[in-house]
Amino acid sequence: MSDKSKIKIPTAAETYDILYSAYGTQRWWPGEGQFEIMLGAILTQNTQWHNAALAIANLAAADLLEPNALYKAPPEDVKSMIAPVGFFNVKYKRMMNFLDYLAKYDMALNRFQNLPVPDLRSELLQVNGIGPETADSILLYAFERLIFVVDAYTRRLFGRLGYGWMEKAPYDDIQAYFMKEMPSDVQLYNEYHALIVTHCKETCTKKAPFCFACQLSSRCAATAKFVSQE
Repeated sequence: MSDKSKIKIPTAAETYDILYSAYGTQRWWPGEGQFEIMLGAILTQNTQWHNAALAIANLAAADLLEPNALYKAPPEDVKSMIAPVGFFNVKYKRMMNFLDYLAKYDMALNRFQNLPVPDLRSELLQVNGIGPETADSILLYAFERLIFVVDAYTRRLFGRLGYGWMEKAPYDDIQAYFMKEMPSDVQLYNEYHALIVTHCKETCTKKAPFCFACQLSSRCAATAKFVSQE
């Protein structure tokens, strides 16, 4: 009998309940306004949120957390402000690509609350530098649209639990799985992604995870395999 067959891998709903019981409400995404959240989703790509927060604070101090103001600001000034995120030339270009897209619609953010999610998502994915995770973070967190965000933490946690197919599956396949398994609820999607991130940062870490302290350890294929090898 394999290690995996000795345990009952939790469903997506059971995993959510266990994580919620452990950590409670996360109140995500960090950010005060819609545009700030949108910028945060772009700036936090491949960096820690702390660094993105520093960049956003710099922009806020210069009164640049407004689409038109940021769009017209001197490039070198903006680059210096977002330097904490690293690769600031790349991040600046991505922000400008995004602002070019917004400018086509007169910087009107209300479109994101009125148009169908598939249409908006398709538009965002055509912006150079915005991938599925960033697009979905913008839609879910800035505008409370019904879309599930998938990231590397999702793949790590569920891959270890026993959903091995998620480790290399296409983003959209993983997203479709969660949107099928979980109720269609914006706040639930918000909480679930935040709980996964929290758990992977605090317990199910990339290297040397703290399995002994994990609330999911008794249902986890990776833990069972580790214990069997001791």
